[in-house]
Amino acid sequence: MEHLHGAKAMTQMIEVKTAELIGPALDWAVAQIEGVKTIMMAPRKGEPKKPFALFGSLALSIGGEDQSSYAPSTCWHCGGPLIAAHRLSVIYSDETCDPCAWTDSTAPWHGSTPLIAACRAIIAAKLGEVVSVPAELA
Repeated sequence: MEHLHGAKAMTQMIEVKTAELIGPALDWAVAQIEGVKTIMMAPRKGEPKKPFALFGSLALSIGGEDQSSYAPSTCWHCGGPLIAAHRLSVIYSDETCDPCAWTDSTAPWHGSTPLIAACRAIIAAKLGEVVSVPAELA
């Protein structure tokens, strides 16, 4: 199990199985692999802290549902290029009827969408079957 960089800006970390990563926790783990700096901050005074991806002076919410979010597990604009960059194969599993993705170095990784399966395969190939993520995201 590996600890991901950027954790110092976060609070308590917990271990999560890669196969169970979803939503902001999945997107946060991909950001760590891709070298995207991440922080936890409140969007507005008095609101709970959320994860943000930093691109220079631009902060994008991680795992958000709007177009200005960093969400490789749900947005093809963010996640699609990762399939090519990490040389993934994505097919539908006859066993589960879910998409599955894999790299040369991992077994198939499943998800309810091709992007979720691809993100899990990337994380498994780089970090293994268990990763540490901020407790707020799990």
